[in-house]
Amino acid sequence: MTAKDKRRQIKGDARFAKTEKRRGGKEGVPSASSPENGRGKSPVERGIYGPETLFNRELSWVAFNGRVLEEAFRETHPLLERLKFLAIFTSNLDEFFLIRFAGLLRQVAQGVEIPSPDGMTPLRQITALREAILPQLEEQRRCWKERLLPLLAREGIRVEEYPRVRPGARRKLDSYFEREVLPILTPQAVDGGRPFPHVSSGSLNLLVLLQDEQERHRFARLKIPRTFPRFVPVEEEEQEALSGTARRLAERNPSTFVWIEDVVTENLDALFPGFLVKGAWPFRVLRDADLEIQEDEAPDLLSTVEEGVEQRFFGVPAALVVGGEMPSEARSFLVEHLEVAPYQVFEVEGRLDFSSLMELYRLDRSDLKDAPFLPAAPKLDGGAEAFPELLRKRDLLLFHPYDAFSPVVDFLRWASRDSQVLAIKMTLYRVGQNSPVVESLMEARQNGKQVAALVELKARFDEENNIVWARALERAGVHVVYGLSGLKTHAKMCLVVRRENKGIRRYVHLGTGNYNPSTAGIYTDLGYFTADPDMGEDVADLFNVITGYARREAYRRLLVAPTTMRDGLVSRIDREIRKHREEGGGRIIFKMNALVDEACIAALYRAAAAGVRVDLQVRGICCLCPGVPGTEKTLTVTSIVGRFLEHSRLYYFRNGGAEELFLGSADLMPRNLDRRVEVLFPVLDRELLRTLVDRVLEVHLRDTVHARLLGPDGIYRARIPAEGEVPVNAQAAMLAGRGLLYGELASPAVSARLASPPLEAGSGTARVLPAGGDGA
Repeated sequence: MTAKDKRRQIKGDARFAKTEKRRGGKEGVPSASSPENGRGKSPVERGIYGPETLFNRELSWVAFNGRVLEEAFRETHPLLERLKFLAIFTSNLDEFFLIRFAGLLRQVAQGVEIPSPDGMTPLRQITALREAILPQLEEQRRCWKERLLPLLAREGIRVEEYPRVRPGARRKLDSYFEREVLPILTPQAVDGGRPFPHVSSGSLNLLVLLQDEQERHRFARLKIPRTFPRFVPVEEEEQEALSGTARRLAERNPSTFVWIEDVVTENLDALFPGFLVKGAWPFRVLRDADLEIQEDEAPDLLSTVEEGVEQRFFGVPAALVVGGEMPSEARSFLVEHLEVAPYQVFEVEGRLDFSSLMELYRLDRSDLKDAPFLPAAPKLDGGAEAFPELLRKRDLLLFHPYDAFSPVVDFLRWASRDSQVLAIKMTLYRVGQNSPVVESLMEARQNGKQVAALVELKARFDEENNIVWARALERAGVHVVYGLSGLKTHAKMCLVVRRENKGIRRYVHLGTGNYNPSTAGIYTDLGYFTADPDMGEDVADLFNVITGYARREAYRRLLVAPTTMRDGLVSRIDREIRKHREEGGGRIIFKMNALVDEACIAALYRAAAAGVRVDLQVRGICCLCPGVPGTEKTLTVTSIVGRFLEHSRLYYFRNGGAEELFLGSADLMPRNLDRRVEVLFPVLDRELLRTLVDRVLEVHLRDTVHARLLGPDGIYRARIPAEGEVPVNAQAAMLAGRGLLYGELASPAVSARLASPPLEAGSGTARVLPAGGDGA
């Protein structure tokens, strides 16, 4: 931290303390319930437009992460799936600290007091966030200690405290420490000649208190490298009697574990001979990880991003997470040397960093996980070579993960090998490792095709992976571009140009999610194949904008950010209002990940106030407040968190019967609409449109198993079926109905399954449980 930054932080701390004194709050933890927070009255009492009818963006995200935590409590999930939700809650929260919380801290340090759209200053947001997050951390501890840990033991998976391990097993653990761990550890003393060391972001550390012969106390830091498993297998006495194959199987699938930090703590004497170890306490530092790149001044964006990624672990501390048992003297030592404010310290009872529970999730215990399923795939006579003939006749839609991702890969492989294909252009945002998509692009280049790939280097936390792929593609001769200056390219597009008897024809794939086979197995996303000439020309024009010097303000079919998307959506909302006033029956259904944009929110309020039925399903952040005057009966907001991550974006307008449905990569957030290249595309096939509305959107809106209904107080409450109504689990319904979008392309097995009685989706009437009423 520079001297200038430190002066700014001191000023921010002073303002924080002054606010506390005025309000009489606790030191370092001001209350979020004060009148300044604007939350004393319900949104219904405060009017319809403006800051008083907007929920805070950051608090809404924390509420979403709370819904993730609820899934760890849900007894209907298999045990290891509950463990996974607990791990996801922690990794989500870590990323929030690294980016969003760190951003608020920067604003405080710079003296920014401009309120957010909901009327909260950065300092007030930090205050409210602390009060929202700390109870969640306690719930996390309770879920692990009181729920999951006993259930794991009942299933034969034991995570023991070190003192409970049998003496024979402890000797083996001590031997493991001496043999495997001790040679790698590096104790770091802190004194006049050895300054406080850099603590890498996210690492697990021990602060060790030592006493020398003169009874003077000293502190040392000890990092526990990620090269070690967090859960160290314990060899039980029963295992010692095994031999051969039986012993190898037991070693590959252990059932008893201890925490690595306990193994280290019990052997600290070996690291500090001549000193008395008085105590050791775990802590973590989460650092500002938001890359700030001045693209106009960067001569080489790839190298600049690469350097930025390397500096991520050295950012300014955003949060210090310590165990509740750490004494005040040790905590003060860390606060002083890390130069953090009191409101950056988060005390956690029990263990730190539950993201490592994914190690236990990977145990070979299929009986404790969701049952696997085989995704559906369209039946193409002639295999992938049938794509041109098929798409000339009809469009094709896939709904991942219920439908396989393999047709997307097959489409690319066909294009890379087909002798009539001239060119392939594609955007790559998060493609993952060992990508068959990238391999197909390189094969196409080897086969003489013209291949252009936009690799978005600024895809957060995927920068390193994308840099590797960008260089590999360049070596293969692919034209690689990194996008437009100042914009992230988030659109998911693939364009295939083919010479046919009647001239050049374009084939297009557009999607709501990444070209990533791994995430396609756990995220719900839609992929759309079409040979529509206007759609093909639009995508070709947009690629020219991205890769060359071209300006385009209008497209034939696409809504494109940052030029036409917001206006296109708002104008359609206003059209729905006009149609409703003329004919009645107005209907808007939006399904997305986040709703933040003020212009879109205002338009949705107008529609609901005019009597248009507005149903919003927003998985994550939602700044719109349901229940404001005039909209109570026409506007609903639900959220689904379940087995799969709800990731698809659908925007439906009844339009007086001439229905429109757009799919795409964009959420309704300023970053998507103003600072990214995004695409929304219409579903042109009327049969596909009706199937998506009736069998996908409506079923998700009727969910009474995983859906939460957002109230005017900002609280999400569980929905349960009305008396006599069959519960609706939308994701289970999609699994049972996978392949429903194929029509005549369905395989015999899919056709037989879909020929069974229609899936019960309920009437849509549901009661609302009080918050926490789901058995958690």
